[in-house]
Amino acid sequence: MARANCNVADFLLEGKPEQRIALRLLGEERTYGELHGAAAAFASYFNELGCHKGDRVILAAENSFFWVGAYLGILHAGLVCVPLPTNVTPEDLAHVLAATESQVVAVQAGFAAKHASLFRGTHLITDREIRGLSGLLTESTFTAIDSQLPSVRTFGRDIDPDDLAALMFTSGSTGKARGVMVSHRNIIANTESIIEYLGLTEADRIMTVLPFHYCFGTSLLHTHLRVGASLVLDSRFMYPEAVLQRMLETECTAFAGVPSHFQILLRNSGLRKRTFPHLRYVQQAGGHLAPAFIQELKKALPGTQIFIMYGQTEATARLSYLPPEFLDKKLGSVGRGIPGVTLRVVDESGLRVQPGEVGEIVAEGENVALGYWREPAETANTFRNRRLHTGDLATVDKDGFIYIVDRARDFLKCGGKRISCRQVENQLQKFDCVLEAAVLATPDEVLGEAVKAFLVARMPGCPAFEDCFRAFCKEHLLPQLAPRELVLMPALPKNSAGKVLKSKLKDG
Repeated sequence: MARANCNVADFLLEGKPEQRIALRLLGEERTYGELHGAAAAFASYFNELGCHKGDRVILAAENSFFWVGAYLGILHAGLVCVPLPTNVTPEDLAHVLAATESQVVAVQAGFAAKHASLFRGTHLITDREIRGLSGLLTESTFTAIDSQLPSVRTFGRDIDPDDLAALMFTSGSTGKARGVMVSHRNIIANTESIIEYLGLTEADRIMTVLPFHYCFGTSLLHTHLRVGASLVLDSRFMYPEAVLQRMLETECTAFAGVPSHFQILLRNSGLRKRTFPHLRYVQQAGGHLAPAFIQELKKALPGTQIFIMYGQTEATARLSYLPPEFLDKKLGSVGRGIPGVTLRVVDESGLRVQPGEVGEIVAEGENVALGYWREPAETANTFRNRRLHTGDLATVDKDGFIYIVDRARDFLKCGGKRISCRQVENQLQKFDCVLEAAVLATPDEVLGEAVKAFLVARMPGCPAFEDCFRAFCKEHLLPQLAPRELVLMPALPKNSAGKVLKSKLKDG
């Protein structure tokens, strides 16, 4: 990385025409000039508060001009952003506040009111005025800060490549959220790599339903700001037809989502009946999309490039992608490493496995995070010699394409054999009356463990669903893999990014 100053905010905003549209929200548009101004105003305010380089700032809000302005301002000032979902539990919020020692908090007003007692002793910034909070060091609003635009537009604080940019909190093995330490170098490297393989330009316009606090969502912001493109923000995915209509009206060239987004669009919306003349590509990551859905997606969007991708928070965002031209030939693969990333599938001795053998994916590149915040033991176990040991088990074919088998912990032992839950889920989702499926192990006296399936039906309440499903399983699954227990649900539990939470299924 040859940049003299590696401040991500400058990397994203430099050289952009001030009047070009950056964000297209419901009812308003925001330009690159306004983003630059908001970032500078926030950074100036942080300096007035006496913040020092490396101080942590909590950020919790829905996708908005406020979120983006605060995020860029935090980085602009050389501080560390700690983005959180707005549905974070009070226990997790208290844990993150204590762990990061954050004294500055930028959140939307409703979130501030809900967690007011936890913010005592902090400098609070909200998206709009809120009354009745007590015990704060200072209190301000985005409007007040943004009105104090510095008269001289300056570049952000000088940053070294390995200075922290963000702490991305993710669930840990102990149940407590742990912070992934993402540096400015990590973000710049991953951003440039993603731009290269997607071929992004200033002409792109992406429908953004993923939250910015999630690394996949943040990567959309990074890549599109860097090339001078625009993001269409829409949080109404519970009404998929509204999102599809807005994609048409705003002439979106791209859409990005996790598996549940595509499952809903394919089996619970009018996607197949519409045409999208401007849609150049879609990108899927954030979990496994069953091959049956990938094939359906290709039929639903003829002429649109489909990028199947794989990544982890510990890798900033992205690790691999499957080029669209290999979609049929390598169906089910997550592809190969993105530019600048080396992926190996290794055995317990660290040696590359032979084609068809199962091993762990290990990643190396400038996007691999620095480790876990104040957790040296976990860091030493996962980040070894700056290589990321992902915990994902996979095979590799003779051409070097990777096929993920499952997470190391997501297996069941059935009749003495280890069976991937993902393998069973893939089969269940071929039944076109199933919208979503998740599989866990349940004790079985004969087999040791049997399949317990949690299903969301495409047409809830259909009296024939269970009989038809059992008939499908009898035809398509080995007897020992047919679900012993079947739980019908209105929806699978998910986090704010739309990823299925199997821990909730286990607890329930």
